[in-house]
Amino acid sequence: MVLNYIWIFLILGGIIFGIIQAIFEGRVEVFSSMMAAAFDMAKTGFELSLGLTGVMTLWLGLMKVAELGGIVRVLAKAVSPLFARLFPEVPGSHPAHGSIVMNIAANMLGLDNAATPLGLKAMNELQELNPNKEQASNAQIMFMVLNASGLTIIPISIMVYRTQLGAANPADVFIPILIATFAATLAGIISVAVVQKINLLNRTVLFFLGGFTLLVAAVTWYFSILPAQQLQTISLAVSNLIILLIIGLFLVAAIRRKINVYETFIDGAKEGFQIAIKIIPYLVAILVAIGVFRESGAMPLLVDGMASLFAWIGLNTDFVAAMPTAIMKPLSGSGARGMMIDAMTTYGADSFIGRLSCIFQGTTDTTFYILAVYFGSVGVKRTRHAVGCALIADLTGIVVAILVAYLFFH
Repeated sequence: MVLNYIWIFLILGGIIFGIIQAIFEGRVEVFSSMMAAAFDMAKTGFELSLGLTGVMTLWLGLMKVAELGGIVRVLAKAVSPLFARLFPEVPGSHPAHGSIVMNIAANMLGLDNAATPLGLKAMNELQELNPNKEQASNAQIMFMVLNASGLTIIPISIMVYRTQLGAANPADVFIPILIATFAATLAGIISVAVVQKINLLNRTVLFFLGGFTLLVAAVTWYFSILPAQQLQTISLAVSNLIILLIIGLFLVAAIRRKINVYETFIDGAKEGFQIAIKIIPYLVAILVAIGVFRESGAMPLLVDGMASLFAWIGLNTDFVAAMPTAIMKPLSGSGARGMMIDAMTTYGADSFIGRLSCIFQGTTDTTFYILAVYFGSVGVKRTRHAVGCALIADLTGIVVAILVAYLFFH
């Protein structure tokens, strides 16, 4: 529903703004530019979707190997002590715990197809414990915010798009995304814990959150003291090495479980091909709307207005052109993806704006979509502090994404 309004706004807003420009500024050529942009973006969306098939096939094949190899269950088992402390109202023996950790583990590995069913299952199980069926329980809110904060270890789709759009090193945003998405998740957890009076100074919680926070802080500090050229070289090498080691871990886990790795990979690869084909109409639709809105002059006006505001505050404004992706992300995943692609197409995949748009895309998830789907699936109408805490996570992710982008790429 949100995407429907966004799509209508972009096209009708672009048309109206184009008419205003033609009447008051005499720019009658704007209509030709808008139509040309619509056709160009439709072509770009189609070609991009087809070009995704190879890389998407590769990654979903590997993800299938990871899933059947038991990586999701291992990760779920590892983080279950933490989630037991974050959901104190859920009895230790309740099946909701298993669904929650499996959902978060699947999200961390980028297994969207597996994560959503597990998430809906967890929300239904939490609803069984909810004394007020129309009002979100504390556990449901913590679960929703964890999903909305979008903690992801491997940003598969972003690296796929960067590959397709000609990035020299598609994985160079891996570490910046990891830092920003962890910051968003940590902010979400802390905001919910403050409202719900959950003790985060517990030994188990400090071990998990404190340990990972120190690790992220150490990585950030180390890269901050490196010369710019050396920073990019080392961060790229580390990013690629981590990804290769994770792939190796997937294969070893599958071999240990005596799974036919090749056939499993092929099964997952088939899903990748089908997904790449299915996204064609969605990608074409949003890119056409963005193209019309941009060529009407409305997008540059919006960006210039934001740049003037931040310049007035006294901030460097190089990041502003990437902000449409950040603004769109809580509202629509497809819309934000379109903004990210538009930024990389306009400025270049390896430009500061292109990379920052990718970091924004990978930092958090679509807050309002998750809110609607997860709470709607169980009939919850009063969401209490869920939206506020999720938006705190979003804002934290945006700020940290900008900071790490300046550190790594500016």
